[in-house]
Amino acid sequence: MRSRPGSEEVATSGCRGPSTGGPKRIDDEGGQAAGIYMDMRDPESIAAGVAKTVELFGRVDIIVNNAAILVPGSIESIQPRHIDLIWQVDLRGPILLIREALPYPRAAGGGHVINVSSRAGVFPGPGPYDNPRAGGPFYGMVKAGLERLSQSLAMELQSANISVNVLAPGRIMTPGNLFAENDPQNPTLEFERADAMAKGTRWICEQGVEFTGHILFDEDLCREKGL
Repeated sequence: MRSRPGSEEVATSGCRGPSTGGPKRIDDEGGQAAGIYMDMRDPESIAAGVAKTVELFGRVDIIVNNAAILVPGSIESIQPRHIDLIWQVDLRGPILLIREALPYPRAAGGGHVINVSSRAGVFPGPGPYDNPRAGGPFYGMVKAGLERLSQSLAMELQSANISVNVLAPGRIMTPGNLFAENDPQNPTLEFERADAMAKGTRWICEQGVEFTGHILFDEDLCREKGL
């Protein structure tokens, strides 16, 4: 997705260091962008990230919750600290970020929230199962929770002209997605760009705020809308 000339965008990251990549491309295309450190486990870091955004650009119109981690393991093997970690990053973090940033689109008269989910959040339904899989139920658990939260917030914020929608990708070959199956000694670096997610996110933000409470899948949306 190309940035619109004149657009102002902030990319937050849990890694400290100079911002490259996305923010630079946006600047090169005529927009303005900044990279800001934000630890989604830390309420103070989230608050500081929002404050820095407002300091730089004066407003917040669109909130995209994309940060997430996946912890492997079965119900018997997962460690309590990993349960805390996935809850803090994947669900509590988005709640805190929305809470912290919400006063700005509310004051401006409207805006958009997009929460990034996953096909893992789709309920598997009742058994018996033809190809049952063991392990890894926790990512789907928090994503299902994020989707339920999103639709509740869509109702709650409708009167404030703030839409809340969910966008979920197919399996994109990101470093995190490939981590468990990568060879530490000879890792693949053939990662994929999330083009369908970018196009879908832009399309959602181009809709009126009455388009709210939807749970969408990026490739389906792009195909349906010809993006």
